[in-house]
Amino acid sequence: MGDIVRYFPDLTLLQRERFAALPELYRQWNERINVVSRRDIDELMTRHVLHSLSIAKVLDGLDARLSRKILDIGTGGGFPAIPLAIMFPEAHVTAVDSIGKKIRVVEQVSEVLGLDNLTAVNARAENVEGRFDWVVSRAVAPAKTLIEWTLPKTRKGWLLLKGGDLTAELAETGRKYELFDIQFDEPFFETKKVVYFKK
Repeated sequence: MGDIVRYFPDLTLLQRERFAALPELYRQWNERINVVSRRDIDELMTRHVLHSLSIAKVLDGLDARLSRKILDIGTGGGFPAIPLAIMFPEAHVTAVDSIGKKIRVVEQVSEVLGLDNLTAVNARAENVEGRFDWVVSRAVAPAKTLIEWTLPKTRKGWLLLKGGDLTAELAETGRKYELFDIQFDEPFFETKKVVYFKK
């Protein structure tokens, strides 16, 4: 929790309480359903929550509006959807995954935290209805595939969490993009990027 407050010192008390509740909530769910890899559960705040919030840092620089509509494709156990819903209470986040048991976890965690700005949807990405300002995703599919799935659904563009050598994957999209280094000190983030594709 300390790292979250260090990088985001202006969090409200409610936001701090919600972030602080996440490790125990996910530990309980992980005992029933493998939502987060067992080796990562002790690193939840860095490898999942803080990683998700790297999108928040980039998004604030690209879009000053607070009432954004965000679509998270392949949310799994709720990343980056749940951290973004906590960080941006004025936004509305739709978390989508094709695996029903993972969406149930997102629904339950969201309910416990009182996140009335998050909707969890059990569906394939290409079948999601509606239009959104931003599409976000975390290492779910190649960038070209994600863009094809969601092209009609976004107004402003895509923010994708990616790692490793991205040269070939990003070139395959045929689109201009911008790479943002993740501005957190932890070694985990050394090879991680936020990739921005404009609509």
